[in-house]
Parts: sequence; C-alpha cells; structure tokens
Amino acid sequence: MQVNISDIKKLREKTGAGIADSRKALEEAGGDFKKAEELVKSWGIEKAASKSDRVAGAGLVETYIHGGGKVGAMVELNCETDFVARTDEFKNLAHELAMQIAAMDPKDVKEFEAQDYIRDSSKKISDLVKETIAKVGENIVIKRFIRFELGS
Repeated sequence: MQVNISDIKKLREKTGAGIADSRKALEEAGGDFKKAEELVKSWGIEKAASKSDRVAGAGLVETYIHGGGKVGAMVELNCETDFVARTDEFKNLAHELAMQIAAMDPKDVKEFEAQDYIRDSSKKISDLVKETIAKVGENIVIKRFIRFELGS
C-alpha cells in the first residue's frame, strides 16, 4: 500500500516515532490513522520494556514551585546518558513529573507511577515515562522525589 507523506509527517508529530516506524504502522494499518497510532504506541511500550534492565546513571534533578511558594517538589530522574538528559523530551518529562508531585503528593515512587497523569487522566505516570523512553531510546527511571508544603 502506498502511504501519503503528509500522513507519515502527521503521525510522527503526534507520536514522536521515526519515519520508518510511522510508514510501517500506516502500511500495516491500511492507512487507518487511529490504528497506526495504536501500533506505534504498542511498539513504544515493547521498546520501553526491552530497555528496562539497562543502567540509568545519568539524568537530572528538576524542581517545581507552586502556589506562590507554598508548595514545592524536587524529583531525580535518571537516564542512560548525559546526551538524553539534555534533550527537550527528557527535560519536559522531568518538569511534568515535578509538577505532578507538587499537585498529587504521592508517598513513594511505586504509588507515583500508578497515579493518573493530571494533564490526561487516560494515562498513568508510568505510561508517560514509557512514551518518553520510546522517543529517546533509553531507559528512564524515577529515582526519588520529595515534596515540601509550607507549614506541614
């Protein structure tokens, strides 16, 4: 099946998948954009699972302050290389996680990963991490976090 280049571009922009994966997904889905999007998502989850045993020794610490300085959160997010730690995708994930921590006050990493994402309740935090793993091609681990609230 011949795939339209604009559809490939549209799927890439929506999912962050590469050109070859976008083309393959559209071909396998017979041009159905929704099915192709689901295929790319499932492939990303498979890729994330295959990278889960890799050592994540690089990364960054991200902070978020909310409520006029009344609530703050700090998260350590690890990846495999400094190169990925400097990417916009990784930095954005770290920021979103710190914001989630400030808003939802999870008790530990396991509970945190199981929470619904505040910007899209159809996703869990673990899904958000897996999507970024699929985009950057490295293992990502939420190492630890802390939340401060004035007066508590």
